[in-house]
Amino acid sequence: MNVPTIRTLGELKQSGYQPRSVKQELRDNLIAKLRSKEEVFPGIYGYEETVIPDLQRAILAGHHINMLGLRGQAKTRIARLLVGLLDEYIPVVEGSELNDDPLQPLSVFARNLIEEKGDDTPISWLHRDERYTEKLATPDVSVADLIGDADPIKAATLKLPYSDERVIHFGLIPRAHRGIFVINELPDLQARIQVSLFNILQEGDIQIRGFKVRLPLDIQFVFTANPEDYTNRGSIVTPLKDRIDAQIITHYPKSIEIGKRITKQEARIKEEQKGLVTTNEIVHDLVEQVAIEARGSEYVDAKSGVSARLTISAYEQVIAAAERRALINGEKNTYVRIADFVGAVPAVTGKVELVYEGEQEGAGIVAEKLMGKALRTQFLNYFPDPEKSKKQKDKPNPYKSIQDWFGSRTIDLLHDASDEDYRKVLDVVPGLQDLVQQSVPSELSKENRYFWMEFALHGMAEHSLISRNRLTAGAQFKDLLSSMFTMPNFGDDDDDDEDYQSSRKRKRR
Repeated sequence: MNVPTIRTLGELKQSGYQPRSVKQELRDNLIAKLRSKEEVFPGIYGYEETVIPDLQRAILAGHHINMLGLRGQAKTRIARLLVGLLDEYIPVVEGSELNDDPLQPLSVFARNLIEEKGDDTPISWLHRDERYTEKLATPDVSVADLIGDADPIKAATLKLPYSDERVIHFGLIPRAHRGIFVINELPDLQARIQVSLFNILQEGDIQIRGFKVRLPLDIQFVFTANPEDYTNRGSIVTPLKDRIDAQIITHYPKSIEIGKRITKQEARIKEEQKGLVTTNEIVHDLVEQVAIEARGSEYVDAKSGVSARLTISAYEQVIAAAERRALINGEKNTYVRIADFVGAVPAVTGKVELVYEGEQEGAGIVAEKLMGKALRTQFLNYFPDPEKSKKQKDKPNPYKSIQDWFGSRTIDLLHDASDEDYRKVLDVVPGLQDLVQQSVPSELSKENRYFWMEFALHGMAEHSLISRNRLTAGAQFKDLLSSMFTMPNFGDDDDDDEDYQSSRKRKRR
């Protein structure tokens, strides 16, 4: 960063500096980026043809902006990226509270200083990162917080009457003069506080306790709001909505590929985890599929939405589960398993708002159902459709030999099993490796063969070809018919935990 060397008002005038409004600044820099084909909002995926063009049109028009969308749709992130459209440095009167432009001073302090020192008025330079102010709207936010109030201590110290502008303690908005001011979750702001923004948005000035203070503030306002808030916690008052020039509607990723790009970018996977755990694209697909299933689930409140944070947290937990297993077994590396994906239930339960039916089921059960549906959907992308296989009389059913074997046998896949034990269990099932070899030959490698074998078992269970029962420490696969007389399936209330705990008590005795 090359900070300009100009230090006085006289030098600034000689340099040919001309004041620009913050909106003009954003507009000019956006135009330059568009002409040079430079990426304007790096790291924002899925909005290239929807949100970003709307946002660029709003900036070119010089509009205040409201980003309207459900949680986890990058609204705040986009607002923060607007800083990149500001000039790197702007001159301010040194010591000014309001970032006064030396050629267009607002505050009494700046005007008096310029009148006293003239061209020798000291100038400092403000970096664009310091011109961004963000406030989360909460019910306890006051007008004094946002705009300001008379400070009795300052009045007493300076021996000034309350009618003097110098006794005002300025709030966040005046201090954001010549910058970007963001209010997150605008509907949570009390209606009387929203009313105080009317003048600032329309006329650009502020009023404090009836004082005749005329401050033509230069601010780019950006608001974020969740449509759910309009009915639940609060609403944006109609006159304020009328004063916000552009309302831009955000959305969730429209494809798994876009979702994966976001998750890969945002997931915090440590270097030691990358060295210890080998993963693949299918795990990413499964994680994204969970969010897709949740957004269409009858158990999940669609109005609340399913944040992109669900997939990010779930993927982090998948990798952590594999890492934990490797550490427990003293292994230098391991390959991710379906069991690691299934173990990410805690990342899902806190990220979905349930409707009444979902609450009755329980958050954990709903999360398991969503993960089961994700497995079911992705299974059909790689393996033959079980329903079609049953009806094809001219071709052998690829699943029959595996089903027949499970007719009188059971296997337990434990979450913390070592790689060696894990492979031994899967190798016991005849025909499983052949099914994988025939279905996904292009995806198959020596290190991920067992992942696909486990995936095949889970997929068959989801399509009711075999039974999968939840154990305390893993999953048990067996014949579908026999399971009807013993334990319930994955995602249902399980009694085996009680049996397990009682057996442990007997052993301790």
